[in-house]
Amino acid sequence: MAAEPIRALVVPVHGGPDVLQVQERPAPEPAPGQLLVEVAAAGVNFIDVYRRQGVYRTDPPFVLGTEFAGRVIATGDGVSDFAVGDVVATSDGSGAMATRAVVNASRAVRVPDGLDPEIAAAAMLQGMTAHYLVTSTCPVQHGDDVLIHAAAGGVGQLLVQLAVARGARVVATVGSAAKADIARRLGAAEVIRYDEIDGTDALAAAIRDASGGGVRVAYDSVGRATFDASLAALRRRGMLVLFGASSGPVPPVDPQRLNTSGSLFLTRPTLNDYLADADELRWRAGEVLDSIADGRLHLEIGGRYPLDRADQAFRDLEARKTVGKLLVLP
Repeated sequence: MAAEPIRALVVPVHGGPDVLQVQERPAPEPAPGQLLVEVAAAGVNFIDVYRRQGVYRTDPPFVLGTEFAGRVIATGDGVSDFAVGDVVATSDGSGAMATRAVVNASRAVRVPDGLDPEIAAAAMLQGMTAHYLVTSTCPVQHGDDVLIHAAAGGVGQLLVQLAVARGARVVATVGSAAKADIARRLGAAEVIRYDEIDGTDALAAAIRDASGGGVRVAYDSVGRATFDASLAALRRRGMLVLFGASSGPVPPVDPQRLNTSGSLFLTRPTLNDYLADADELRWRAGEVLDSIADGRLHLEIGGRYPLDRADQAFRDLEARKTVGKLLVLP
C-alpha cells in the first residue's frame, strides 16, 4: 500500500509570495545514502526567496526549502551513521517545507541531546554562515573593527555575538530603535541607524567615525543599498564580504575601485564552499549547535508560521519587518 501523501509548500511558477501553494504530493522515499525525516521545523531564508523568484534557477514546480530538523523515520541503503529515531538537522536537504523531507546522510548532523529541534533548524544555515564568515572568509582577530549590516537580523545577531567573542569591536547598522537595542544587547560597541542617515556618503562617514577611520572588514548581506557605503568605510587593505542581497543585487563593479580605495579585497562567498566535506560540516555545525546548547550563543526566533501561512513568513522576511529567525512548522 502506498504511503499517505505529504503536505508541502510548492512553487508552481516563479514569482512573489502569492505564487506559493500548499499541495498534497506523493510521499518521498529515501534513496541510497539518504534519510527520510519527519520535519519538526524548516528555516525561512533569502536563498528560498531567490529560488522562488528564479534568481537562483530551479525549475518549477518544486517544494521550497533546504533547511530543516526533525526525527529520522527511514533510512536508505548504505546509511550507517544514523538510525530511525535520531534527531537530525541540515541546511542542505530537499523539500524542507513539508511534513516529510529527505536529506543525504552526508549533509545531516545529529542534534545535541536536549536541544529543541526548532532551534536546531533555525541555527543551521544562518549559524554556519556566521561561523564561516568570522572564522574562515575573513578571520576576525582581537582588536579588529568590524562592520555588520542588518545586525538585528538572523545572521546579523549571530555575527555580532561571534565577532565579539573573538575580541572584535563591532560597528552595527540597523533600521529602527528596537533593532538598535538588540544590537547593543548582543555586544555591538557602536550602532548606526541607517533609517536616520541620508545617502551613501553620510553612511560611510558615520561608519568611519564610529570605527576611528575605517573598518578592517565589512560583512554585508544587504547588497545594493549598502554596498558603496561598505566599500567606502574600509580602511587600507580591508575586505568587503558580500554574502547577500536583501535590498537587491549589486550592479557590476569596476575592479579599479579596489585599487584606488586602498588595495581593498572583495569576495562573494557561499556556504556550500565552506562545507567542503562531511568533516567541515560536522565541525561548523558542532561548534554552532554546542554553543547554543550551552548558552554561549543566543539565537532568537522571530516568528513561527504554520504551513498554510508560509506565504506571510516570506512577506515579512522580504519587507525586513522581522527580528531573528523565521520558521515554518509543517
